[in-house]
Amino acid sequence: MEFSFNEREQALQKEVRSFLAREMGPQLKEEMESWEGSTLRPRFSEGLRQLLRRMGKKGWFGIPWPKKYGGQEGTFTEQYVVVDEMTYQGVLPDRESLAIVGPDLLVFGSEEHKREFLPSITRSELVFCIGYSEPGFGSDLGGAQTRAVEDGDDYVITGQKIFTSRAHEADFCWLLARTDPQAPKHKGLSVFLVPMKSPGITIRPLINMADIHYFNEVFFDQVRVPKRNLVGEKNRGWYHVATALDFERTPILFPAGPTRRALDRLVSLVREGGLARRPGVALWRQRLAELAIEVEVLQVLCYRVVWLLDRGKVPNFESSMIKLFGTELSQRVAQAGMGLMGLYGPLLRGSPRAFLGGLAPRLSMVSIPTTIAGGTSEVQRNIIAQRGLGLPR
Repeated sequence: MEFSFNEREQALQKEVRSFLAREMGPQLKEEMESWEGSTLRPRFSEGLRQLLRRMGKKGWFGIPWPKKYGGQEGTFTEQYVVVDEMTYQGVLPDRESLAIVGPDLLVFGSEEHKREFLPSITRSELVFCIGYSEPGFGSDLGGAQTRAVEDGDDYVITGQKIFTSRAHEADFCWLLARTDPQAPKHKGLSVFLVPMKSPGITIRPLINMADIHYFNEVFFDQVRVPKRNLVGEKNRGWYHVATALDFERTPILFPAGPTRRALDRLVSLVREGGLARRPGVALWRQRLAELAIEVEVLQVLCYRVVWLLDRGKVPNFESSMIKLFGTELSQRVAQAGMGLMGLYGPLLRGSPRAFLGGLAPRLSMVSIPTTIAGGTSEVQRNIIAQRGLGLPR
């Protein structure tokens, strides 16, 4: 079997590659390299905003979506071609909007929501954060306690969210809140589009050990949201979230590009950086070859999911396979990099003796939470076992 893109997809890949080589100036390239290998963007700089907007004008975001909502009515494979090439070149798209909010609005959003938000997402003009997890309720999203109470033409929201991605630079929060406290655990939940400039919202940064500000604590104190910002049907938010999580774990959010780039950089270091003459390098060559095979496996898993999406199916356990295998593979690549560089491995960017700008230690630190965020590896294994293999609980 031949796994290759058709002529249209190959042309798109070349166009994206040429565009990025032409449009990324020295300052932006320096910024990209400062967090290379990470799937977490430390900040949404103005240079990156402008680059993404230029890409949006070329119609490269929301490619499978209907044209009346700003899409191209293309394929998910074409969208993956764009995202995979972007991330391989070190550029992360606005993945929360593109992979979670947009697809869920297409399924559950009102016509007003679709016309208001989807074109802005395709133009990369709006930034969304994801308000799911709460203190005490991480992977167990059904336990959410943030309350949304009807009051006239509004809902009044009170509660706290934690590990909220990019809340400090988001325009809207995709918020899960409890609208019926008397309903069973997974009932009585609803999803809202909450403007982040609303009075009553307080944001506190959560800085990880890689010194990246990506997650936050967000406090909602009597925040008023118009009823029209309720997404879909009241008290059926769990079904929206379940669908969004299936989209979240697809290759649009977890492409192979960043891991493939990190591994290629390690290989080039061995070939060109003087490491080829080190004692024991033959063992590391074998380890890198094994990792290269694993990266190809990840790429094939990604192709499978976009193939399913192009046939109108919502991948479930298949998406969990990508999330599980891809995030754990990024950790294995990071560990290989640290071992390959020996005692120089822990040196961070800025040290004159750091290899690849401190890529290995940075990837080591940022890859740790990837097996937790979006559903832990244990959750993914349960999904694969129960829904994929049909095993009992």
